[in-house]
Amino acid sequence: MIMPRPLLTVKNVNKTYDGFKAITNLNFHLLEGELRTVIGPNGAGKSTFFDLITGRAKPDSGKIEFGAKTDLTKLKEYEINRLGIGRKFQTPSVYVEHSVWDNLVLSLKGPRNVFANLIYRLSSEDRDKMDELLKLIRLDKKREWTAGQLSHGEKQWLEIGMLLATNPKLLLVDEPAAGMTDEETHRTGELLLSLAGKHSLIIVEHDMTFVKQIAKNGTVTVLHQGSVLCEGSFDEVQSNQMVRDVYLGRGKHGNR
Repeated sequence: MIMPRPLLTVKNVNKTYDGFKAITNLNFHLLEGELRTVIGPNGAGKSTFFDLITGRAKPDSGKIEFGAKTDLTKLKEYEINRLGIGRKFQTPSVYVEHSVWDNLVLSLKGPRNVFANLIYRLSSEDRDKMDELLKLIRLDKKREWTAGQLSHGEKQWLEIGMLLATNPKLLLVDEPAAGMTDEETHRTGELLLSLAGKHSLIIVEHDMTFVKQIAKNGTVTVLHQGSVLCEGSFDEVQSNQMVRDVYLGRGKHGNR
């Protein structure tokens, strides 16, 4: 049996903004093909964590390695993106005036100019890939719809499809279930679970029902004050008294 290799390694990373310690001695490891869920209260450092991985921010100290030898802290944001690290923000970012199909085409690797992508002649391989993506994100029957006609949940699925069109090695997904109906939330969980193994994913989420769905066979990391408070299965994390004190207990009263 081939053991999965480390894909992302965060070593003793620190980041301070105007005297506020957003990240403190953070250590984190992700394996190839792993789906990892990250939870924590507001101010725990989740967004800064993603910013540091993608090069939007640089750590004051520490190292972030992608694969065996690549130190992400030495690269610019666009260079990190080209390595195969894609990020999906909480609010969907799609081309609302273009069709679902065109949104996927615009995301294909190649010229980044919108006009150049729209006149680009797709190969049969590209078309097959788009068809597969449309089925995966359950929008194959709405390929001709404009993205602006889609529901909030469907726009989230489309943006995930747009990320997948770039063949990412690592997907960073921020609160994908926010604002969704219960049915959309469950379908989103099924979609993300189907990607594990083929891709590596780090998913930041607050909805604990959704976390339970996507983390049933994986690891949950709890961030608190910019460092890892604990890691384990969903049940282990849920029953951890420190976690209940800093996050889960207060979450019942709407603290996010």
